[in-house]
Amino acid sequence: MEDELNVTYITLGGHVEVYKYRILYFVILFTVYILIICSNSIIVYLICFHKSLHEPMYIFIAALLLNSILYSTAIYPKLLIDFLSEKQIISYPACLFQSVIFYSFGGSEFLLLSAMAYDRYVSICKPLQYPTIMTITTVKIILVLAWLLPAGEVTGTISLNANEKLCKYILNGIFCDNAIYKLQCVSSTAQNIFGVVILLNIALLPMLFIVFTYTRILTIIYNSSKDVKKKAAQTCLPHLLVLINFSILCTYNIVKNRLEYDLSKTVHLIMTLQLVVYHPLLNPIIYGLAMKEISKHLKTLFCQAKY
Repeated sequence: MEDELNVTYITLGGHVEVYKYRILYFVILFTVYILIICSNSIIVYLICFHKSLHEPMYIFIAALLLNSILYSTAIYPKLLIDFLSEKQIISYPACLFQSVIFYSFGGSEFLLLSAMAYDRYVSICKPLQYPTIMTITTVKIILVLAWLLPAGEVTGTISLNANEKLCKYILNGIFCDNAIYKLQCVSSTAQNIFGVVILLNIALLPMLFIVFTYTRILTIIYNSSKDVKKKAAQTCLPHLLVLINFSILCTYNIVKNRLEYDLSKTVHLIMTLQLVVYHPLLNPIIYGLAMKEISKHLKTLFCQAKY
């Protein structure tokens, strides 16, 4: 009983009139969550089931969509519970854990996108060397690093600050992110430095790498035939759309937490929901429609389902 009394609870203060629209919020977000799981899982299933899709490019797509499911699962269950609860609260240890999961899978997203960019770079710029460079062993190593590196860095940083004393207990958000540091009594210089280092490692450096690879790809295909340009566009454009979408939303989240924006609660809620709704929901749509081979298998799957 004493342990329960000693637990520190944080109020998630980013909700807007949840007492009035709790059922509406729950139904909409629950529907979105089911759609995210089903749409992403279908593409992952197709890639695993069909041997013609057992290529590095499609394996990375499957990993990215699986990451979207895990990323969403870190947020939605707690969010749905909060909609039906009288109080939107979370224990401090649980809040730190949610923050670790959120940023770990967010970092994995950037690393997986950079891996996909590298795969396209080798395929288009070094086609003869592609089979020897992008081996199954290379793909496995990339996938392991894409998930372990962000998790290790984020866990280490947050663990260093887990025992910091809190002076505030209301978090301006609907889930736990790095805004949790604003609740601490003293701002740690080491914490800020580690935060910048992690941001460089799992977001900015992968972004610069992606820009470099696509610049090289554009240089190579500039004087190529129309068929080469068309093929490059079909495989590269979906990755760029996903990257741009995710980057914009992450930039908002980072800037919003680092700087004090005088935004209304409603605007802040809408912008935050975009991060956990649009991106994981749009990913399977983009890849399902834009990637010719995946689209072909999707049509076959749905045609079979009708009969």
